[in-house]
Amino acid sequence: MPPRPRPLRKLGFLTIGLFDPAHPARGHESTLEIIELGERLGFDSAWLRHRHLQYGISSPVAVLAAASQRTRRIELGTAVTPLGWENPLRLAEDLATVDILSGGRLNPGVSVGPPTHFEQVKDALYPDTADAEDFGYERVRRLLDLVRGERAGGFGGVEGFEVFSDQVQPQSPGLGRRMWYGGGSLGSARWAGEHGMNFLTSSVVKAEQRDGPWDFAEIQLSLVREFRAHHPDGEAARVSHGLVVIPTDSASPEQRAKYEAYAAKRLPRTAAPQGPARLLFAPDLVGTSGEIAERLRGHAAFREVDEVAFALPFTFEHEDYVQILTDMATKLGPALGWRPGS
Repeated sequence: MPPRPRPLRKLGFLTIGLFDPAHPARGHESTLEIIELGERLGFDSAWLRHRHLQYGISSPVAVLAAASQRTRRIELGTAVTPLGWENPLRLAEDLATVDILSGGRLNPGVSVGPPTHFEQVKDALYPDTADAEDFGYERVRRLLDLVRGERAGGFGGVEGFEVFSDQVQPQSPGLGRRMWYGGGSLGSARWAGEHGMNFLTSSVVKAEQRDGPWDFAEIQLSLVREFRAHHPDGEAARVSHGLVVIPTDSASPEQRAKYEAYAAKRLPRTAAPQGPARLLFAPDLVGTSGEIAERLRGHAAFREVDEVAFALPFTFEHEDYVQILTDMATKLGPALGWRPGS
């Protein structure tokens, strides 16, 4: 096996933040405690998914604002915010505010496309403009421009007793360089690179070639290379790799059985592209840290990145996440060459 050309520099994790609809505060508190644990364990970053009209975190930016006041070092990200649900100007204000509150630790990740189940939600979301909304890359460009200080309006100055700015306020220096795009296609990788964003990969890619066989790692590798080929920073452009990774070093027999059953249930979807979008899923990695590290070292795309945001499974209990994160930080990370604060 060839050695890793890029030693693992940043270790992060991603969670969906599930909650019981009858007791939502408990689930949100659990997520905040998990982020606090991540900081104590030395993780470099914690990321939250968006889940609209589901029993997961619908407002990661608000939760990360709370997390920013309970942590001091760990970077805080969204992976990802689907911009079809957002007004770019208002989101730019929220992101800059939380970045200021966190001391410059926010890493917003975004994606494009119409909202999930758009036909069912458009009357509530865009009752007057649904047919006119642009859910493509232009929406990301507007957000980037606003975050990076471009003019938001045609007026700035004093009106009576009030002072107005023609930029989004607050402006947070450096936030524009910490914007990420979550993509699974060559087109999205290319666009993100051309616009100077960072690139989030995950356990999902698009099988754009009609005929198989399909190799997830090779497709993902092509995205990484396409992104860097079009980014001003070239090979130094930031890419974060994210698979579902479940180390079992300190797991109980009951936990191991649960984890293996979870991965086995999801394995059939990895055999071929799924649905009209032709989404190809990566298998979940379950095993000891040594076993997982060996598999990752053999993963074509993983060998070319130095940052990860390993995804936590959606449906586990708080104590399961504590065990998984502890093994990631104390066993798996070091097996991949990572050291806290490196």
